[in-house]
Amino acid sequence: MPRSSSVADLVVAATPPVLIPVQGGGLYPVRRIYCVGRNYAEHIREMGNDVRDPPFFFAKPADAVVTEGAPIAYPSETQDFHHEIELVVAIGRDGADIGPHEALDHVFGYAAGLDMTRRDLQAVAKKAGRPWEMAKAFDQSAPIGTIVPASVIGHPARGAITLSVNGAERQRGDLSEQIWSVPETIAFLSRLVGLRAGDLIMTGTPAGVGAVRRRDVIEGQIEGVGTVSTVIA
Repeated sequence: MPRSSSVADLVVAATPPVLIPVQGGGLYPVRRIYCVGRNYAEHIREMGNDVRDPPFFFAKPADAVVTEGAPIAYPSETQDFHHEIELVVAIGRDGADIGPHEALDHVFGYAAGLDMTRRDLQAVAKKAGRPWEMAKAFDQSAPIGTIVPASVIGHPARGAITLSVNGAERQRGDLSEQIWSVPETIAFLSRLVGLRAGDLIMTGTPAGVGAVRRRDVIEGQIEGVGTVSTVIA
């Protein structure tokens, strides 16, 4: 009879769970991070693409998350390191093939987050038709603020989303400008993968993305949701 496995059987040390603080107390354990590409029309235009296509997704590893305003390093192999402010959806209930009308029942809460991007590596990958992972999924590429439960704030469908660097505003949009709403995004993604409690969805960024440098202070805010901040170490 095979014996049950235990922590003592691990041949290397297990990675500790990634945890995000929750407003009001508690910690949210991160499982996976899915990111929606090109979800604001003005940002699509500034990147030289078409306005409306079916949503597409890329991923970041859970341990890319940085919390509580901790600094992040300027990453290697880039000369064009960009900020992108995004609404982050925290999934709280498992589901697959979720309908748009029931999608919000699967949401635990929301946060403000940053999809940090090595833009020059992304441009090379796009031109070659290659994956974006090394442009998007590197260490410390996902600073995320405190998660606010939907039971407290509801499900924000409109409200200003802004980002400043060293006090100067760079990005400004509104959640209502998303091409694919949160329920539509959850429904579409859940047809591709089974969503689980602990999954995060970063829902795209408005126009105004741009480069940051060492010692820059980045501050993002989403009306009715919260803030996210970091400094480039």
